[in-house]
Amino acid sequence: MEIKDLINQPEGEGAEPQKNSPLKSLEADLKLYSDSIKEISTEILVEGLSEYPIFVAHQHEVALGELILDRNELNTSWSVQASMLEEFIEKGVIHKDKKDRFIKQYKNPNEFMCLFVIVPEGANFVFYPYI
Repeated sequence: MEIKDLINQPEGEGAEPQKNSPLKSLEADLKLYSDSIKEISTEILVEGLSEYPIFVAHQHEVALGELILDRNELNTSWSVQASMLEEFIEKGVIHKDKKDRFIKQYKNPNEFMCLFVIVPEGANFVFYPYI
């Protein structure tokens, strides 16, 4: 699956040049979101849904996970969706052969949120400590 398949961005609309990295605004939003993300992560773990919660941070519509924090409702820059390793494998974002490698890199979900950060240029995993 390509990143463009995950992002629902209108055709012909280019990314506006930004002076500051979008990751600065993400960090500011994560400070506000930290408690909510940790609560959802704990629910995923306690209910046995997955040992590997993943949170998708984006600024467009994304077809991955379930929306938990909407930037439009919260007047912030980033939206966050809750997902898990199993969905990432099912949708082909993480190849089945790379599952063990991902698990080795995965940090303690009680201390760090696992974020899949999507920007128009691409996407990457980031582990960010709970505040």
